[in-house]
Amino acid sequence: MNLADDTTQRAHAFHWLEEHGDALYAYALPRVRNPDVAEDLVQETLLAAIKAHKNFAGMSAERTWLTGILKHKLIDHLRKSVRQRPLSELDVDVSDEFFDSKGEWKVSGFEFGGRPEALLEREEFREALQSCLSKLPSRIAQLFWLREAEEVSTDELCQELGITPTNVWTMLHRARLGLRRCLGENWFGKNPGS
Repeated sequence: MNLADDTTQRAHAFHWLEEHGDALYAYALPRVRNPDVAEDLVQETLLAAIKAHKNFAGMSAERTWLTGILKHKLIDHLRKSVRQRPLSELDVDVSDEFFDSKGEWKVSGFEFGGRPEALLEREEFREALQSCLSKLPSRIAQLFWLREAEEVSTDELCQELGITPTNVWTMLHRARLGLRRCLGENWFGKNPGS
């Protein structure tokens, strides 16, 4: 690499950091729940963008392109996290809270009226959801977010994370039960009919 290329790459990296660094960090932080890890992922994203800049065709906005790179970095991070700890650490036993001795639901479904998508438009609900996600084990919350918010397919999660569909289903089931409990206590219980 010559000096001109190096200077150009540094200029791009500085521009991306100035223009998109805060947005990338804000995207990463709730997904990894660790400021240091979020910063590292943003740095890795910018380094990957520098290496791939010549391949950027401009078919999307820079922020969209950088966020796409960050998504792959997040999946890589989650993959390493899943492989470093045994699945037994994911255990979140909430079955006694929701099911009776016959396996029947103790609590009926929540009534929130209207469209579920409308809840996501409410800032207060998004804050309650984020708070509830932060109470889940990190890997379960990350997997839930990738599957439900980022719409990463189960097959893709299995392939990327090196886990089985049963593992994905179990983790998602535990995430949903944990979110149901937390949102029931902190949102639906306080906001009936909302």
